[in-house]
Amino acid sequence: MNQVVECVPNFSEGRNPDIVRAVVDIVRSVPGVALLDETMDPDHHRAVVTFAGRPYAVAEVAFQMARVASQLIDLRSHHGEHLRIGATDVMPFVPIRGVSMQDCVQLARMVGQRIGNELKIPVFLYEEAASRPERKNLEWIRKGGLKGLVARMETDPAWAPDFGPKHLHQTAGATVVGARWPLIAFNVNLKSRDLSVATAIAKVVRQSSGGLPFVKAIGVDLKTLGLVQVSMNLTNHEETPLHVAFAAVQREAEARGVDVAGTEIIGLVPEHALIATAQQALRLDRFDDRQVLEARLDSPESREAFGRLSASQPLNEKSALPARTGAVDGIMTESQGLTGGSVGALSAAFAASLGVMVAKLNRARAVETRLSEIRTRLHELVKIDREAYAQVLQASKLPLNHPDRALQLASSLLAATETPLEIVKLSCEIIPLLRGLLASAKPEVHPDLTMGMRLADAVIDGCLGMVEENMKAQPNQQLIVSIRDRFSIAEQMLVDAKSLCYTPPFDSWSQKVLNILKLR
Repeated sequence: MNQVVECVPNFSEGRNPDIVRAVVDIVRSVPGVALLDETMDPDHHRAVVTFAGRPYAVAEVAFQMARVASQLIDLRSHHGEHLRIGATDVMPFVPIRGVSMQDCVQLARMVGQRIGNELKIPVFLYEEAASRPERKNLEWIRKGGLKGLVARMETDPAWAPDFGPKHLHQTAGATVVGARWPLIAFNVNLKSRDLSVATAIAKVVRQSSGGLPFVKAIGVDLKTLGLVQVSMNLTNHEETPLHVAFAAVQREAEARGVDVAGTEIIGLVPEHALIATAQQALRLDRFDDRQVLEARLDSPESREAFGRLSASQPLNEKSALPARTGAVDGIMTESQGLTGGSVGALSAAFAASLGVMVAKLNRARAVETRLSEIRTRLHELVKIDREAYAQVLQASKLPLNHPDRALQLASSLLAATETPLEIVKLSCEIIPLLRGLLASAKPEVHPDLTMGMRLADAVIDGCLGMVEENMKAQPNQQLIVSIRDRFSIAEQMLVDAKSLCYTPPFDSWSQKVLNILKLR
């Protein structure tokens, strides 16, 4: 899987396993998503679920989890140590592999809009997705809990939600959705029943009070254990590692005559964070991450060697042929199981390659760099489109009465629509870049640039048709509306590309754009 996004929603339920199970089961019902971790805490009265997978499948799971949580969790009867404002309290999207932070911001906005529009729950965007500076930090949104948020919403126009109604949902409250980098939820339990001790230590160690950078901390009363806790979020474990945060809490506890009872990590933790902590605790000299057995087994060199070892089938006529190299070999490899979108991505990649060639001749470094980036992404989209198409086929083969058929079909069609739409956007970017090279390029390479623009033109025309047809097949009308809203960005790019193209006409674009925008 080339693209992996992680989602770590927190739900205001830590005592009823049936409710948590109903929410978690949604992860298992959608292809392309894996459940990584789930925890429940009765004192915090909170559940944290971690799952990851293909971006738009993750987005669909996240929305469905919020829907079920809003039906099963009633904040009016909720009492727990952890501050909260919603049944689905917070829902961050985290880039893991093959996706950018901006991709996660777009997912957060898409899911937030659906929660607001379909579930009638006010949604506030935070961290990298925040629409206002005062909403970047989660603690600012949660300040004062539900009562504090209600007061701000009622008296300050700046605290209108990003999506949804301007009042809390009667039972589900509000939801915070955003995009952030990986963090570590790290708790230190103290042998004390005095909450003021944990609260005082939390104030000393957290960044907002002048403590450790990238550390958020609160004091929590663990009534079921007869202990208090310093509950921390480490938002940058490289700047403030686990052992540094622990040492700070331990030092402050000892100064108050209190011992540490133990520690815990909630959810998942990056391997590097544990290695750094072990290295410090064991005082290892000259330790390298590559000394970790699993890391070496998963290295590119090992995977390549394992691949050679597994290639033990007898030689046939094809396997005896000498290996191909270069662009032609790439086409031969990628042409297996091509789809319309993957052909479009390959064609647009060729258009970008022509531009890279001319940019190198003209020493147009910035243009060369951007076209190279576009080409790389287009090659990734070849496989992504094939995978999306395979998921559509898989969903369409389910029996009509299968309980998950509609959900799987909607999720897979969404991915199959997003890919050609991204190809359209990238192709729209290629055209003005190639057009700009014409002014300074030598006449003998003008045909190359013209060919590139014609290729991009054909790709745009074909992929717009795919977007239109996939949207017609999409059973979820709210997803159609969401795609239409995001299509407005591509629409302006189309207008700009049309005005700059060297070889008009582009009449077929216009009708496809109108058809897409008319879909409801």
